[in-house]
Amino acid sequence: MRTTLTLETDVAALLERIRRERKLSLKALVNEALRQGLKQLTEPPARHTTYQTPTVSLGRCLLNSLDDVSEALAVAEGESFR
Repeated sequence: MRTTLTLETDVAALLERIRRERKLSLKALVNEALRQGLKQLTEPPARHTTYQTPTVSLGRCLLNSLDDVSEALAVAEGESFR
């Protein structure tokens, strides 16, 4: 089948570079690239596993109440804060 394609500059440059490296004809390279791309487009998307953050025990809370910021800073930084 004959057809005319208009390639964008970056695509044409990449095709030319690969063509020279592999010593292929442009026709062979374009057909190979299209086969691989079309195969990838027709495959179902890969399933990604959900990352779960591991949990750790931080021990008991050292403060009676977290409502008093002054007390929390005094415990964290020592009594010199007050």
